[in-house]
Amino acid sequence: MTFPMTEAVPVRFAAPLPRACDVVVIGGGVMGVMTAYHLAERGLKVVVCEKGRVAGEQSSRNWGWIRQQCRDPGELPIMVESLALWRQLAAELGEGLGFRQTGVMYLANTQKEYDIYAAWLPHAHDNGVDSRMLSRAEVDAAFPGHRATWVGAIATPSDARAEPAVAVPLLAEAAVRRGAVIAENCAVRGLDIAAGAVAGVVTERGRIACAQVVVAGGAWSSLFLAAQGVRIPQLAVLASVAATVPVTTFHDGAATDSHFAFRRRADGGYTLAPGSEHDFYLGRDAVRHSLAYLPVLLQDFRSTTFRMAAPRGFPDGWGTPRLWDMDRASPFEAMRVLNPAPNAATIRRILDSFAAAFPGIGRPRVRVAWGGMIDTMPDVVPVIDRVAQVPGVVVATGLSGHGFGIGPGLGRVVADLVAGRSIGHDLHRFRLSRFRDGSVATPGPSL
Repeated sequence: MTFPMTEAVPVRFAAPLPRACDVVVIGGGVMGVMTAYHLAERGLKVVVCEKGRVAGEQSSRNWGWIRQQCRDPGELPIMVESLALWRQLAAELGEGLGFRQTGVMYLANTQKEYDIYAAWLPHAHDNGVDSRMLSRAEVDAAFPGHRATWVGAIATPSDARAEPAVAVPLLAEAAVRRGAVIAENCAVRGLDIAAGAVAGVVTERGRIACAQVVVAGGAWSSLFLAAQGVRIPQLAVLASVAATVPVTTFHDGAATDSHFAFRRRADGGYTLAPGSEHDFYLGRDAVRHSLAYLPVLLQDFRSTTFRMAAPRGFPDGWGTPRLWDMDRASPFEAMRVLNPAPNAATIRRILDSFAAAFPGIGRPRVRVAWGGMIDTMPDVVPVIDRVAQVPGVVVATGLSGHGFGIGPGLGRVVADLVAGRSIGHDLHRFRLSRFRDGSVATPGPSL
């Protein structure tokens, strides 16, 4: 399957739940799967509880980029490690991942954009990344016959791509081979707290005793944590994406400008998406955290379409329960897979912009289009931290659309955080306390 998962996809991971383990991971996206992969490698007994399908949400709905280029400086060292891990995983798992180091390019529509990319370049050099600036003539040579007004670009030849809907389930199978237990259709309703610390989790199938829990629930993390008395300023935005039928190869890697982004697919088509456009549903958490998001909102205001209410059952839906009894069905069981409809107008604009830039190719026929809810934080970087008020809980969420590529590296980091081993990276940028200690939010790159 090369397209996003839905509830119609048969259950693939149906392991019985043990009565006890060392660590329960909540969420079967790339973050949860790779955390389990590394925990199992370290000899810990780990169970992944996924309310719907492994990779059912954003982990199968993203663009499929594995990108070091223009990463937040705090993320970049982990992303460099992650790319090395992707190469190892490709050697282990084979062609099925769709892993190819075909490069990523950011095309600048204006001199201002070009200068922003150039200002990031020293971070690449400090981390041994092969990014470089391209002139207008070099861009023209890379895309013969284009009709866009690109003034130049930044390119990173070592960056890569893979097929998300195929890759993440393959990574889950690799985690299982290492000893992890993965259970789909198994929502965690809440934490079992004893003497102020984690003693286990309560799932829809019963209790699992454990001393540590990793919350990697993507767009659902904030809803889950708030019910446990832990508030994080996480919201989600709707991203619309399309996959074309096979077309003539005009570029083998991935690229974006202000209007559209594309990535060559293993099936011969291209994944197309808007360069920065997204939809934002207003809900209770959106109102509660509005001031925290003001800096990034002002940065992206023109690219945001505001909607008055999320569909029924969404994490920040007006009618979604915020509290529930653990002996009854939770909101996570009411919506197994978050499967929003794409914005049809956004898809049309992507196709229009693509056809205008590449008249020799024209308007490609869309094979399928989908929507995905990207979990994000006010500064567009994740939270990777222990929860001080609930010993035993580690949060790994808010990957802000960057999670697919960095998942293997962050999974290793979180596993070693849980295991009490050396992490090897500075996690100060990702601390949970940054939203309460008076720190000024500094938005990272939003793409």
